[in-house]
Amino acid sequence: MTEPIRILVVDDHALFRSGLKALFGSVADLEVVGEAATGEEAIELAAELSPDVVLMDLQMPGMGGIEAARRVSSLNVGVVMVTMFEDDASVFAAMRGGARGYVLKGADQAEILKVVRAAADGEAHFGLAIAERLKDFFSAPRPPGPVEAFPELTAREAEVLDLIARGTSNPDIARRLHLSPKTVRNHISNIFLKLHVADRAHAIVRAREAGMGREGS
Repeated sequence: MTEPIRILVVDDHALFRSGLKALFGSVADLEVVGEAATGEEAIELAAELSPDVVLMDLQMPGMGGIEAARRVSSLNVGVVMVTMFEDDASVFAAMRGGARGYVLKGADQAEILKVVRAAADGEAHFGLAIAERLKDFFSAPRPPGPVEAFPELTAREAEVLDLIARGTSNPDIARRLHLSPKTVRNHISNIFLKLHVADRAHAIVRAREAGMGREGS
């Protein structure tokens, strides 16, 4: 008999973690070996428990799911992002972070199980809704986006920088991108660090020199 797939569930909502644990506990080839509520806990437990797959929420307090996924992926663990967000920026940020799968929280149980098993086998698999978005994205010609200007930034950080360059305030950025104010502040801190700038004004200068901050960019 083969060993079950070992899963670490990471989400800051206990009720959602419980639902996933119940789902995985109902099938013979899957086993939940741990759970975490933050990205920091996920990294620690992934190193300690050596799971085959980590199901990672995209947005959590403190370290976000993308950064946590990047660090967990370096441990040769399959990461599947589980989230309510299906926008292009979130999907591609997850892919750059090393995620092998991306599934929406509203997906049916069969789809979640399929993505988890694929990740455990080392395959990249995305839920049906996300696969359709990827198909549409690559089939439609698109102009270069702000992310190409600073490749060291994640897609989300590039979006935030583009809005900063337009003079958008933090509260307005949070509303437009459906992020918490704290998450926006974290993104801005990461942007300053990666661009080696000391403040917002210098970030705006760098962004505008690169052609960002224009309507339609």
